[in-house]
Amino acid sequence: MTGDLAIKTAIVTGGGSGVGAELARSLASKGVTVFVAGRRVAQLEAVAAENDLIFPVAVDVADQASVEGLIQTVVEQAGAPDLVIANAGMAESAPFTRTTLDAWQKNMDVNLTGTFHTFQQALRVMDVTKPARLIAIASTAALKGYGYVAPYCAAKHGVVGLVRALAAEFARSALTVNAICPGFTDTPMLEQSIANIAQKTGMSPDAARASLAKINPQNRFITPREIAETVLWLCSEHAGSITGQAISVSGGEI
Repeated sequence: MTGDLAIKTAIVTGGGSGVGAELARSLASKGVTVFVAGRRVAQLEAVAAENDLIFPVAVDVADQASVEGLIQTVVEQAGAPDLVIANAGMAESAPFTRTTLDAWQKNMDVNLTGTFHTFQQALRVMDVTKPARLIAIASTAALKGYGYVAPYCAAKHGVVGLVRALAAEFARSALTVNAICPGFTDTPMLEQSIANIAQKTGMSPDAARASLAKINPQNRFITPREIAETVLWLCSEHAGSITGQAISVSGGEI
């Protein structure tokens, strides 16, 4: 055990920036060994350079063999993980009638199938007789609909369904399975969304930013640290009865 945390070895996909990087920093600060995984190796290495307990591993979560390789690397270097966070994700916007099948499939491959691969391969090595955690970083788009991002909403709703199914399947074990559903969060992905809105609508970047912030009743963006603190709570020794939940971190939006 690490402090009051029930875990000691973690995997964070999408760990090179934004929420994933903050998750890695927060966990490592508590003494957890963290493997940050993703496609952008330089970003992963930059995060790993911040703390000796963080290690970079290249992975494509949409590819089963790649995820198998990630799990094998972790087991060889640190033993089986007891915390796995499926954080890798992507989003693109388009009117539904102009959404291509390729765009739909890409969203499913990364956001939903990527979570499936990550959790399935991890569960094949995890010891669920001891405290263990699976956490999906979903979105408020897993709990409601947003226009122009139908594939993203559908995929994230699927993630919550997967979480609830696994929580039921493993309810009699020491494993908990939860989703965290943040509202718009201050990350590089948000900056891309703001740029897209500005380009497509003619808004200034500041106006586009304000239009997204006001969706949150607190009129602000969620911080990566707030999501990390929610993860730390779920990983505490005293959170063993919290499972199958989709936890909204959204300033009251949901």
